[in-house]
Amino acid sequence: MNDRLEKRLADIVLYGSVGAVLVFFYIPIATLILFSFTESRFLSWPIPGFSLRWYGELLADRSFWSALGNSAVLAVLATLFATVLGLAGAFAWSRYRFRFQWGFRVLTFAPLLFPQLLLGVVMLLWFSVLAGWLNMSPGLWSAVIGHVVYIVPFCIVIISVQMQGYDDTLDYAAEDAGATRWQILREVTLPLLWPGIFSAATFAFLLSWGNFYITYSLSGSARTLPTFVFSGIAVGSSPIYPALATLTFVPALVLIFAVDRLRRRADRKRALARAAAEAG
Repeated sequence: MNDRLEKRLADIVLYGSVGAVLVFFYIPIATLILFSFTESRFLSWPIPGFSLRWYGELLADRSFWSALGNSAVLAVLATLFATVLGLAGAFAWSRYRFRFQWGFRVLTFAPLLFPQLLLGVVMLLWFSVLAGWLNMSPGLWSAVIGHVVYIVPFCIVIISVQMQGYDDTLDYAAEDAGATRWQILREVTLPLLWPGIFSAATFAFLLSWGNFYITYSLSGSARTLPTFVFSGIAVGSSPIYPALATLTFVPALVLIFAVDRLRRRADRKRALARAAAEAG
């Protein structure tokens, strides 16, 4: 009887804690979405009326489209470079042994030891020196480099976690069947690691998309969505920014569900491949 009571109390505490955390995180998001539909220019509660006015004003703002384009270019380029470098770093982490590997791992995580603001300022100073040598001033490309430096460690960790569950006997079986190293990498290794790669790319995109400190320090005169919001809020709040947050929140939520669905499908494929290798 006491064991059953303790188990029930533990379940109540566990589920209650999870529910409290979800409420704490999602009530502000739900409130932000509600504010995006207000008809008033001022953010006040209760909402006096509902309207799509601010979505229309946001979509009619040319500076918004310019910032959106710059953010998309910046996030896509940073994601591509960071994912490729993260994949190479994850291979060096998990599948090879070499001298000074511990030092390599420490240097990999060095950018994470700096706050984003400090990292952005340090890289701005570096680009300022570089501008005198190579005539390269802060702009969109310098922001891409800064994002890649910051994001690559996250990609390495995510892909390395996927590699920890990788079954090397699948590679050996493909090699025994006469496959070359390139064929093994292309047709066996990368497809099985794809969920981790896709998750790292998604995380990299979201980190780059919403990054402010590094972007603000390195983008120069190029405006992105975070700097667009910052410059607008600096002169006063407006429901146009909750509308912008709502428009960016929905695609991010879709990406998260897509990653989870892909992970589940990959787990099933990995189980089938392992069963086939054991049967063969």
